[in-house]
Amino acid sequence: MKFNKVTFFLSIYIVFFNTIQVQTQITTNTFGKGIDFMAKDSSFTMNVGMRFQALYTNNWDVAGDDMGKLENHSSNFLLRRSRLKFKGYAFNPKFQYKIEMALTNRDMSGGDSPEYSNASRLMLDAVVKWNFSKNLWLWAGQTKLPGNRERVISSANMQMVDRSRLNSRFNIDRDMGIQLRHKWKLGKQFYTEQIFSFSQGEGRNITSGNIGGYDYTFRLELQPFGKFKSKGDYSGADLKKESKPKLGIGLTYDINDRAGRNRGQLGNFLAVEASQLKTLNTFFGDFMFKYKGFSLMGEYAHREVGGGDNRVFDLLNNQVGTYYTGQAVNLQAGFILKNNWEPSVRYTHVDPVSSAKENEYTVGVSKYVVGHKLKVQTDLSYREVEAKDDKFFYRLQFELHF
Repeated sequence: MKFNKVTFFLSIYIVFFNTIQVQTQITTNTFGKGIDFMAKDSSFTMNVGMRFQALYTNNWDVAGDDMGKLENHSSNFLLRRSRLKFKGYAFNPKFQYKIEMALTNRDMSGGDSPEYSNASRLMLDAVVKWNFSKNLWLWAGQTKLPGNRERVISSANMQMVDRSRLNSRFNIDRDMGIQLRHKWKLGKQFYTEQIFSFSQGEGRNITSGNIGGYDYTFRLELQPFGKFKSKGDYSGADLKKESKPKLGIGLTYDINDRAGRNRGQLGNFLAVEASQLKTLNTFFGDFMFKYKGFSLMGEYAHREVGGGDNRVFDLLNNQVGTYYTGQAVNLQAGFILKNNWEPSVRYTHVDPVSSAKENEYTVGVSKYVVGHKLKVQTDLSYREVEAKDDKFFYRLQFELHF
C-alpha cells in the first residue's frame, strides 16, 4: 500500500487530539478561532486550527493584444491551500510558539532536489517567540521574514483571490534564523516597531546547509494615528470599519550575501561555487490606510545585485544563470458595503532588468460571510506583457477557516 503523507499526518493529528483531551482542559471558541487546550496546571496552552481554499481558474492568451481574439484557453480546479496550525505558549506566556504545516500538493511541491533532501516541503512555520523584556521579543526558527506587507499578510486574510505580481516576483518569503523585535509607543498614539532578522538566506526547509552567505533584514514600522483594530494593518479589507483614519507605514532593507538562488529565498538554485555568487539587495516601502470601510494598500519593491551585473558565471566564465532584479509597484483598494460585499481594484507594474515589463489590472468582488474565516472571492485580471501576447484571467475561490 502506498504511503500517503497527508493521511499519515492527519492520523497523528486525530490520535494527538484524542490523547490530549485526557491531559488538558478544552475550550471551544466561536467559529473561525480554532480549539483551545490548556494544561490542568496551566503550564502550556495550544490553539489548533485548520483552513483550506478551493480555487477555480480560467486563463487565455490575448492574440495580438486584441480582446476579441482570446486563444489557448485553459481551466483548472485546484485545492490552492490547506493548512494545519498550532499556536500557544509553553511553560509561561512569555514563551510563545507557532507551527503551521502545508497539506496540499501545491503547498508541498518543489522539494525534489538535494537542497531539500528530495523531500516534500511540508513545514511552513516552526518558530518560538520569547518576550524576554517588556518591549523586546526574540524569535527563533522558521517563519516569514519581515519583508513586504502583502507577503506578511496571511493568505487567509487577503483582500483578493491571491497576492500581486510584485509579491510573486520580489518577496523574500520565509527563512530559518532569528529575529529581534522591539515595540515602542511615542506619546498617546504613535506606535513604532523595529525588526532585525539574521537568517540562512536560502528559504524554508533547506537541509543542505548554508549555500552562500547569510541574510540580514531590517524593517521599521510606524503607526502615527494609533493602532488598527484587530491588527488590521496586516489584514486585507477594512472589515472593522475604522472610526478614525489609521495608517501603517513600513520600510524594509534586505541584504542576501552571496545569494544561492536567483530570487534570494525563492527561485532556482544556482549551480556554481559560493565564490561566484553575488549579493542581492532588496528594498520595500509599503503602507496600509483604513477608514470607515475603505482600505488602500501600496507597495514599492526594488532589487539589485551588488556591482550591478545580475548575470552569474561559473569558474570557466560560462553564464549559468541570472538574478531576478528590477522594480515593481502595487496599489490596491476596496470598500466594504453594508452587507459585507466588497468591490476591489488593483494595479501592478513590474519592471525587471532581464525580462519583459508587465502591467496588470484586476477587478475583484468578495463576500465576507464570517469575515476572512468564511468567504467567497472572485476577480478578473488583464496582464499587459511587453513584446508578447497579453494574458486574461478569471478566478473564483472559496475559503473556510476553522
